[in-house]
Amino acid sequence: MVYVSCNPATLARDVAILTEKGFEVKDVQVVDQFPMTVHVEAIILMTKCGSDGEK
Repeated sequence: MVYVSCNPATLARDVAILTEKGFEVKDVQVVDQFPMTVHVEAIILMTKCGSDGEK
């Protein structure tokens, strides 16, 4: 799954929930789509582990 967020608070909340549901963060990339501002986009690549922990 690819998760895109512009809000660090909701990103942290949602990643915590998804991790509890069996997802694992594989990669994180921050993109500055709005130069000269404080806004950035976070792109998170997540995978779902199987019920026995297999990836």
